[in-house]
Amino acid sequence: MALPIVAIIGRPNVGKSTLANRFAGDNQAIVFDEPGITRDRTYRNAFWGGRDFLIVDTGGLVFDDETEFLPLIRQQAELALEEAVAAVLVVDGKAGLTAADEEIANWLRRQSKPVLLAVNKCESLELGLSQAAEFWELGLGTPYPVSSIHGNGTGDLLEELMTHLPPEAEILDDPEINVAIIGRPNVGKSSLLNAFVGETRAIVSPISGTTRDAIDTRVEFEGVRYRLIDTAGIRRKKSIDYGPEFFSINRAFKAIRRSDVVLMVIDAEDGVTEQDQKLADRVISEGRACVIVVNKWDAIEKDSDTIYLFERNLRSKLYFMDWASMIFVSALTGQRVPKIFELIHQGWEQHRRRVTTSTINEILEEAVRWHSPPTSRQGKQGRIYYGTQVSAQPPAIALFVNDPKRFKDNYRRYIEGQIRSNLGFEGTPVRLFWRGKRPRDVEPSLNRATRV
Repeated sequence: MALPIVAIIGRPNVGKSTLANRFAGDNQAIVFDEPGITRDRTYRNAFWGGRDFLIVDTGGLVFDDETEFLPLIRQQAELALEEAVAAVLVVDGKAGLTAADEEIANWLRRQSKPVLLAVNKCESLELGLSQAAEFWELGLGTPYPVSSIHGNGTGDLLEELMTHLPPEAEILDDPEINVAIIGRPNVGKSSLLNAFVGETRAIVSPISGTTRDAIDTRVEFEGVRYRLIDTAGIRRKKSIDYGPEFFSINRAFKAIRRSDVVLMVIDAEDGVTEQDQKLADRVISEGRACVIVVNKWDAIEKDSDTIYLFERNLRSKLYFMDWASMIFVSALTGQRVPKIFELIHQGWEQHRRRVTTSTINEILEEAVRWHSPPTSRQGKQGRIYYGTQVSAQPPAIALFVNDPKRFKDNYRRYIEGQIRSNLGFEGTPVRLFWRGKRPRDVEPSLNRATRV
């Protein structure tokens, strides 16, 4: 069964994300001195007292304001509470009891979930109890004075929380594929996440910059578990000011790094932009498998040749990522969305794939027979002694040659093309390392390629 979920709830700027970071033991949630930084619900693994559980951080609740994202943030908090086994209401001990705290407490009392009350920003042990005493009025039981920054009191709060978790859950040992969803602002990343999950998992708005945190969501498709990571839209560096967006984009880059497969979402109406090309280069430099998802396909007028012309145009601008799978979808209508999972799984398998040395050398022998290595003006010819795969994720192959300088870019691309055409590696980058090696150092068992 799945891990139990604990929802962290409260009004804006009381320190919910800081407390989530404390429980999770990291700094993944964006913390910035500005209300409303967290908007979607974000899930994090936590551990205490021998128990694994999930923390879901939510946006600041405001009930008397209908502007901008606030109704959507409330919806996310309500969804978090529905799936949680318990909630932690976070209030501000320095600011004292507010009308907004009372309103949230009244709402929580109408729910069926147990609620713990965390009085945050009680950095002083002496003043903490007096600061917390005021919150007995909320009628939610014992107010726990805590400091999410320094950790004071969080142990007592967690010990009480453990009593509300169900019996020990079984932790699944099946592999989980990490998938980062990246792209420019407003290309439909959050809509795609919602289409995957079948619910409003992330707030969708035409306002650029709606998503700020990297949102982790676990789904299962045909018996395979996936962790989907929705990220903030990535704009050009010169357009970014220091602040929430700066941290959001750093989270997006970290999401690429911790993923197995990247879904690079492109707007079908805009096509490939310079920023998309830079994002593709980032994916390659991180060595991640990739699926190019062309979204908003429903908005394009089409005939029988449209998809082929579109793909040819898009691939011409992403020629350096010709190994990536490409699919045309509509997150709005759900068109072809389930097929994305097939491409994710294919890229994941190829990303982890290992090939025997004998297979690689058979391909090299055939490739050299059809196209010999170049010869220098001095009559010295390049020679490939043998190749072997040295790592996976992504696949990396070392080619041992007499002199790497004798192999120019054209011939190196030819060899990579031969390896791909024979071995596949669809959906993943392949790294080739050209290493100099003297003939007498070559192992006899692998010397077959020296004759070609």
